[in-house]
Formats: sequence, C-alpha cells, structure tokens
Amino acid sequence: MTTGAQALLRTLVDAGTRVCFTNPGTSEMHFVAALDDVPEMRAILALFEGVATGAADGYARMAGRPAATLLHLGPGLGNGLANLHNARRARVPVVNIVGDHATYHVPFDAQLQSDIETVARNVSPGFVRTATDPQSLSRDVIDAITAASRLPGSVATLIVPANVSWSEGAELATMPVIAAPRAAPENVLHVAVEALRHGKKTALLLGGAALHGRGLQLAGQLAAATGVTLLAEVFPTRIERGAGLPKVERLAYLAEMSQTQLRGLEHLVLVDAAPPVSFFAYPGIPSNLVPDGCAIYRLTVDSDGVFYDVAETLAALVDSLKVGHWPIDAQAAHRPSLPNGPLTAASVCQTVAALLPERAIVVDESLTSGSTFPTDSAGCPPHDVLTLTGGAIGMGLPLAVGAAVACPDRPVISLEADGSAMYTIQALWTMARENLDVTVIILNNRSYGILNVELQRTGAKSSGAAAHSQLDLSAPAINFVSIAEGMGVPATRPTTAREFAVQLSNALAEPGPHLIEVVIPPAFTGRKLRALPVLLKTMKGLPAPLANALRRRIAP
Repeated sequence: MTTGAQALLRTLVDAGTRVCFTNPGTSEMHFVAALDDVPEMRAILALFEGVATGAADGYARMAGRPAATLLHLGPGLGNGLANLHNARRARVPVVNIVGDHATYHVPFDAQLQSDIETVARNVSPGFVRTATDPQSLSRDVIDAITAASRLPGSVATLIVPANVSWSEGAELATMPVIAAPRAAPENVLHVAVEALRHGKKTALLLGGAALHGRGLQLAGQLAAATGVTLLAEVFPTRIERGAGLPKVERLAYLAEMSQTQLRGLEHLVLVDAAPPVSFFAYPGIPSNLVPDGCAIYRLTVDSDGVFYDVAETLAALVDSLKVGHWPIDAQAAHRPSLPNGPLTAASVCQTVAALLPERAIVVDESLTSGSTFPTDSAGCPPHDVLTLTGGAIGMGLPLAVGAAVACPDRPVISLEADGSAMYTIQALWTMARENLDVTVIILNNRSYGILNVELQRTGAKSSGAAAHSQLDLSAPAINFVSIAEGMGVPATRPTTAREFAVQLSNALAEPGPHLIEVVIPPAFTGRKLRALPVLLKTMKGLPAPLANALRRRIAP
C-alpha cells in the first residue's frame, strides 16, 4: 500500500518537480522516510527555513519551473516568509509543502499549534490548501503545481497533516496537459502598436520574461525599429545583459533618479512589469513615479488579471509593426582593466567585471557597495543578474544556492552585503554540503549602509550617537572568514585590489564554493554620503539641478 507521503513525492517527481529544499521536523518525518522510495527527488537540506525558501526562488528563476520546499508547521513557514515574499514579488513558481499536526491532535492545542493557512496567505494568496486524506493528496499536489506554474508564476502552499502523510491507501494522480499560454489579443496589440507608431516619447518598461532570452531580443528589435526607450524594473527577477545584448536601463532605486529617467514620457508600455512607484514614502516625493499626463498600456495582462505569454505577445507586436528584420542596438563588448591600490567598493566592482566569466549568474545583494557594478559590467560577456525583487534582505546567499542547483554548468557569483549576509549565513553550509560552484564576495563595510542613506532621505530629525549606533556593524566586527571556514567553505581576505583579483581568479578556476571577505571603507556614513558622486555617475545625463537636490536631501 502507498502512503500519503510516498504519493506526494511520486507526484511531485512525475510532474517535473524534482528538487526539494528542506528543513523538516517531526510532522514531516514520513516525507523524509519516503525519500528512500523516490530516489529521483533531490532533497537538499538547509539549516534555516529562509535558506530553503530563498533557494527555491533562485532555482525557479533560472530553471523556469518550480522547486518544492519542506517546512515544519507554522513557525517553520514563518521563518521562511521573508524569502517567500521575495519569491512572490519575483512571480516565480514555488510549491511549499508544510507539515502539520495530525488532524485528531489539533484540538489539544499543542505547543507548536498555529493557524498555518493564515500565515501562508501572506505569500501565497492564490493557493493555500490543507490536505484532508491520503486518497486525494496526489490531486492536491497536482493542483498546487498547476497553481504555482500558471502565468506569471506564484507561490502555492499545501499543508499536509501528519496522519495524512503516514496513512496508507493513497492514489496517484497524473499531471494534466496544460494549454500553452497565448499572445495578447489583437485589440490589446492594436493599442500598443498605435502607441509605438505615433512618434511621441515612449518607453517599454520590462520585467519578468521580457528581460531574458527571446523576450529580451524581441524587445530590442522593437526599440531599434521604433526608437522607444527600454527600461527595466528597479529590481528585476532575472535580467540578461552583456555584450551583444539589447541595451536596457534599469530604473534607479532612488525615486528622485527614477523621476529623471521617466521625465517627459508620454506613453509607458508595461511588459510583464508593474507601474513604477517609490520604494518608500518620503517627504516631498510622490509615491506614483509615472509623469503627469503619461498614458499607461498594460501589454501582457488584462483588466481581469489574465496574463499573456510575454515572448509570444512581443513577437506578435514585432509582426504587427513589421520590424522583425531590424538589427538591435547591441551593447558593445568592453571590460574594465584590473585596478591597483586599496580595496574600495568601486575597485571590487571593477575587478569582478574585469574577471566575470561568460554565462555567469550574478546574484546581486550588494546594496550600496555595488552601485557601480552595473556600469562596470555592461559590456562583459553575456551573463544573468538576479536581484532583490521584494526588498526583504537575506535573499542573496539562498538565491545563489538555488541558481547553482538549477544551472550546475554555470558559475555563480554572489555579491553580498555584510548586513544582509547575516540574515541567512547558514546558506554557506548548504553550499559546502552540496559542493555548489558559488563564489561569495562579502562586501564588508561594517555598516547598514543603505539605512544611513535612508536616515537622511526620510528627513528623520536625528544625528546623534544613539541613532547611528543602530546602523553600525563594527563593534564587534564580523569575521566572515572564520564563519565560512566553520561551515566548510574555503575563505580568504585580501588587503589590496591586486590580492582580491588573484583570489577571485583562483576561486573561479576551482570548482566548489569559496568565500572572499572584502573589508572596505563605508561609502555611506551617518553624516555624509562620501560616495554620492560615484552613485550619481551611474545615472547618465543626470541634470545638475537634480544632482544638487539629491546632495541637499541626503548629504546636508
């Protein structure tokens, strides 16, 4: 007889979900035991639920299909919420399997009892279900995978009581054939065609599948033929960039800069993207960053929330405009030279760009320290960049785990800020256990640098020691080399830019995980933003009045 747990695993595997990032507990032990009966499932242990959920996100971004997570009751799901929030915002498919107490045990209100469904709805609003019996569990799994995989991708959560898992009599269900997604209908395309033809100032704001592969190439053809500007979301799920690829300008994190990029637009066509808004509310800055009078066109989703295939829709748009033969305005090949001298945020970014391998996957959670990397790496060999979609820090190291599992033939580089790294530092252990080809670069400025920026931008009326102590990570200083070595990852700490180049070259040449801790001066301090001129250089053509306004706002 087949148990519920065996049927659950077999159904996942048969439906194409063959990786599960786990942090199990007692209620999940029958799932764990069933792994021996379903060897096709690759179960990857994480020491913290936020690593498991972030890894599932990274896997989905690169594989284009869901991984599963295995989490322990409501508290386990709660521990993974931040990175499930990022996955929801990334709009990628993830299937959460959350164990629960046996149904007959629930009325006794044991210590770990909680309302798991309420917790889950925060991050998987489209599908939350509690299994009721082993006979229907396989169908529940199919429904969860289907919901997660439906365009544009989402988090689905299936809660499995322990007695449903251990009981026999489970029946297997098969994954139905899912109809291929279709292009946007003619009436939607017609409106977009008119917007692109009329000659007014127009931009395509790209997100999701429009920023890599066929979608990006088609967007490049449209831009080359019509003269529209290609913009990307502030934090793309996955953006393919480098020499030979269409030039796309990411919207800046700072709302003041985004306003400049969008200024003068008369038409904004959204392609798998949401309208641009300020990341937070700030005194004197509007929340809605779309210029007054600018018309918005939603190309890949209708008013009822039905999503259309991005690449097929862009292909239909290219056909309607008859521009399929138009060569794209491709990024020229260029690498920066290796810098000499002291280690700084800028020299680290320049070195990474100078040595970046072809087809690398860069997971960028470097925050303030990595502000020059996009400019430095624009002409590097083609590579993918994964970013902080939902803004909940602690994404970078787990995302690198998932990307490396999805693409074992590609090098993964994790550009990681020191403060963010400590949220999910346990990911290093999983990298070592699975021998993943990930090179982690910790940009350690011993500060929550981004919060020093925000302290000024929000207009908070404080500049005293008590306030700034909350943003300081120097006492005691975090030793990432010791932490990494304690988790089985070889680690080094260079003292000059040249030493860093040598250590990075060695790490990239040797398979398996490596960590390089780069101690750099803080670019952003509590009183003054010393790196503001460098930050401003990342915005080409920034008007002097806006630059001056920024300096007054965040560096008084």
